[in-house]
Amino acid sequence: MEIILADKAGFCFGVKRAVDEAIATQIKYNKRIYTLGPLIHNSDVVAYLKTNNIYPVELDDINNLKQGDVVIIRSHGVPEEVFSLLQNKGITVIDATCPYVSNIQKKVRKYFEQGYTVLIVGDKDHPEVIGINGWCGNKAIISKNGANLDKLPNKLCVVSQTTEKQSNWERVLSIVLKCCKEFIAFNTICSATESRQKSAEEISKKVDMMVVLGGRNSSNTTKLYEICKSNCLNTIHVENSGEIPDNIINSNKIKTIGVTAGASTPDWIIKEAISKMSDNKELEMNEQLAYMEQNDKQIAVGQLINARVISVNEKEAFLNIGYKADGILPKAEVTKDENSKLTDLVHVDDEIQVKIIKRKSEDGYVVLSHIEIERENAYKELRAAYDKDEPINVLVKEVVKGGLVSSYKGVRVFIPASHIELHHVQDLSAYVNKELLVKIIEFKEEKNHTRIVSSRRDLLKDDKEKKDVEVWNSLAKDTVVDGEVKRLTDFGAFIDVQGVDGLLHVSQISWGRIEKSSNVLSVGDKVKVYILDVDKEKKKLSLSMKKLVEDPWSNADVKYPVGSIVLGKVARFANFGAFVELEPGVDALVHISQISNKRINKPEDALKIGDEVKAKILDVDKENMKIGLSIKEVDEI
Repeated sequence: MEIILADKAGFCFGVKRAVDEAIATQIKYNKRIYTLGPLIHNSDVVAYLKTNNIYPVELDDINNLKQGDVVIIRSHGVPEEVFSLLQNKGITVIDATCPYVSNIQKKVRKYFEQGYTVLIVGDKDHPEVIGINGWCGNKAIISKNGANLDKLPNKLCVVSQTTEKQSNWERVLSIVLKCCKEFIAFNTICSATESRQKSAEEISKKVDMMVVLGGRNSSNTTKLYEICKSNCLNTIHVENSGEIPDNIINSNKIKTIGVTAGASTPDWIIKEAISKMSDNKELEMNEQLAYMEQNDKQIAVGQLINARVISVNEKEAFLNIGYKADGILPKAEVTKDENSKLTDLVHVDDEIQVKIIKRKSEDGYVVLSHIEIERENAYKELRAAYDKDEPINVLVKEVVKGGLVSSYKGVRVFIPASHIELHHVQDLSAYVNKELLVKIIEFKEEKNHTRIVSSRRDLLKDDKEKKDVEVWNSLAKDTVVDGEVKRLTDFGAFIDVQGVDGLLHVSQISWGRIEKSSNVLSVGDKVKVYILDVDKEKKKLSLSMKKLVEDPWSNADVKYPVGSIVLGKVARFANFGAFVELEPGVDALVHISQISNKRINKPEDALKIGDEVKAKILDVDKENMKIGLSIKEVDEI
């Protein structure tokens, strides 16, 4: 006889979690513990829990409980008002509601408060449905298969009992689509339930007989039985191996038997049933005790383990870590990005390497971290970058006294203010939330932490030196280049030419006389300059602007013929006369004796700086750049 066990048979995550929670709670408080209703729909498990001083009580019995008693909320969940009732009596409440059910409750409350009528697809008398209904004021419409949905409100939120059949959900939703103008639907059938039903359906089509194990009052077990019965008429529903008829074992007609089990059926019941029907009697053992003490291995903080995700919501993920308690992975231990959704980062059945950071939380879970593994790897990468003198990218998080705090995969990396740019930066806030390429200049492992200091300046300096070499090799004397005015001084201007500084002396700005560079130039001006000289060894670059303009003295004798009358402006005085600017770069001398027909002691007696005057050209010496003028000869005319 061949026995085929369905995949996903037996305890689901929520039920196993509730049983584990009950055992852990009893150990913690070491006194009688109560569950609100039978913890799960399995009389064998309930009986076992009683041997561990864990007893079910009904809602009507709450008045008999006293302050300090401990009550466990089973995986089905309860109405919101029940929590308040228990807490008001001073009873310690341990919430073992299945995370899938908790999510439904939250959705129901959220949309009910937004004005939606709630429609629950499921059994109206099932404790899970009763509990969900309690989160929307007990005003939900409850339908098993849509038969009672004659009239629907315009605004509807649709959810499902976690153990409902997919076909019922689809039937109800088709009615809602036709009759409701505005609705939002959440298919909250548990993925484990759906997988269990599909597996049972597939097996029941190819065996001679199906055995469905589970409690008589278990909704999901009943649905498994209905599914199997529709495919295999020879299907029986039993609670344990003791109910399996002996004639099945001895029948010559039955060659293959399929076995599945409801979510409330522990492993030991499944194995006992298979053992009874199988020729392999080695399976017979005290599986009940083995289950409750299974995976009693040692775990330690800091231990790395591979785990499988069994449930995930917006705040946390639950993982099977092969231990008597499941692991909990909070969102903060997966990502520091508050805008990220945990459900986008972690999925059911994902295999994740995690680190144990707490052996037991208040809720009895092993607290796990993925970020800590990434942090450890980040430290290794930073150390390697430091040893190999390799650059890394960091994200600037905040400005602090003395510099910037940045992050490399969650590890703090400090950048001193003096190492951010090649020049001083007054306001560092512009760097926040920016990625910077830096080099680790200090990696010091101390007793309580590791000090990591980086520099951007060193990389910029290296980069600038490389570019400078290229630029200096490209610059040539007697060529014209573009530049930008960077700094101004009294003796000239510093011009940025392809990243290197060149000096434009005040005497090289114009052929005209200029007192200081700021009179004609401003920082940021784009200018064309002539390279007078390039000293690559000393890194000196001499520039000129006036070389780009023709020397005004080159044809002075043509422009200013002797005997002509010219108009000029008084530029400066000397003891022996006044200099008159005829054009930028061309100053002519009016000797004191040629200023006025009257006797004067000094030029200022007759002239002022800036006066426009007419004068006669007496002589022109372009080689020595001299022109002689007479004002008084013009006045005599």
